[in-house]
Amino acid sequence: MTDTYSHTRGRLEEYFDRTAAETWERLTSDAPVSKIRQTVRAGRDRMRAALLYRLPKSLYGCRVLDAGCGAGQMSIELAKRGAEVVAVDISSSLLDVAAERTPDELTSRIEYRVGDMLDDALGHFDHVVAMDSLIHYAPDDVVTALARLAHRSRHSINFTLAPSTPLLNVMHMTGKLFPRSDRSPAIHPVAERKLRRLCVSEPAFARWRMPASERIKSGFYISQAMRLVR
Repeated sequence: MTDTYSHTRGRLEEYFDRTAAETWERLTSDAPVSKIRQTVRAGRDRMRAALLYRLPKSLYGCRVLDAGCGAGQMSIELAKRGAEVVAVDISSSLLDVAAERTPDELTSRIEYRVGDMLDDALGHFDHVVAMDSLIHYAPDDVVTALARLAHRSRHSINFTLAPSTPLLNVMHMTGKLFPRSDRSPAIHPVAERKLRRLCVSEPAFARWRMPASERIKSGFYISQAMRLVR
């Protein structure tokens, strides 16, 4: 992958595995959080449901990659549908939380692994889900990542991007004013039209199509559900 991808991934690992692991553990639980984080939690719940809606109700016999699984909420829902889930994340701290929260009856269906979601050693999949795990990367890196995943996915890649809206663009630029030590990894707003144009020119997607998207907005949470299918 590119130097920019590797640099961003390193910052994400530092943030999610060390700086904000406890914050994300609370956010992905039923624990009380601030009103702002309540809107983020609600938005993430809606986005998870939107991505799951696009997948078959029965995933028995399917191998699914949860790319950037975090605390495992998506992985658990996929396993409930019968999928054999490979749940990968760069944060070992969040994977410990995910494993602890996984019901006993589903543990045999989920393999939690620390590492890069683009690692070829993870193998091939029927479906890939990448919820809010590509939103920190520049458009070219997003397309390159999707192309890598396309080579290892038989049917669909379900992912999200941070849409280019006035609010997100202002937040992105404002974040650059803070000292590096005080910043969380920036969300990188991407115009859907630009992403579609980049995907059209990528040979890896020659046999893929990109259906209509869906935007989820809840307070400070804004994300776009996207899908590549063949």
